[in-house]
Amino acid sequence: MKKGILATKIGMTQIFNDNGVLTPVTVLQAGPCYVTQIKTESTDGYSAVQVGFVDKKDKVITKDATGRKEVKRIHGVNKPLQGHFAKASVSGKRYLKEFKFENAEEYTLGQEIKADIFEVGDKIDATGTSKGKGFQGAIKRHGLHRGPMGHGSKFHRHAGSNGACSDPSRVFKGKKMPGQMGNAKVTIQNLEVVRVDTEKNLILVKGAVPGPKKACIVIKESVKSGK
Repeated sequence: MKKGILATKIGMTQIFNDNGVLTPVTVLQAGPCYVTQIKTESTDGYSAVQVGFVDKKDKVITKDATGRKEVKRIHGVNKPLQGHFAKASVSGKRYLKEFKFENAEEYTLGQEIKADIFEVGDKIDATGTSKGKGFQGAIKRHGLHRGPMGHGSKFHRHAGSNGACSDPSRVFKGKKMPGQMGNAKVTIQNLEVVRVDTEKNLILVKGAVPGPKKACIVIKESVKSGK
């Protein structure tokens, strides 16, 4: 059975193995996730499993100073999604993710998926949204070298020439220029699972995982582990 789960990034720490070797790890709160939909070749044209993660908060009814009722929906679930979750007999979820598995029929609607699906030594791919750095120059964004800082130089942190002269008279695609840095979907492949806490649903992964703390991380079996 192919494996996949959603997790929340808690942060980084370090652990020691039996030989006293220090290993930097990222702690992930993996699951519990629940199967909210199963897609098959006959009904949808492809095989996939949709899972939900993190309960959504219900609407809160409060009263203001005049006694008027106010309805506040914090991460509320709308009516279409309420019906969608009711079919799987699960509560409203904040995150929904679809995993394309050839063996989707092996899962059941409403099935609980926990961190124990992974074992120590497994290779995984972690996908998340990297930290946003805002608009940055070419030196910080791409690691370009600066120009001379003295002797009358007018070229310090500029990116340099952008294009050629009359031929080809344009700027090539992919030119390293200033712009938005970070806040992009990033996947790190072949990360190793070094420890699994089944009671607390924690997975410790060797190395760094993209995204800030409390970010949602998609964990799947590594596509290159067998190579």
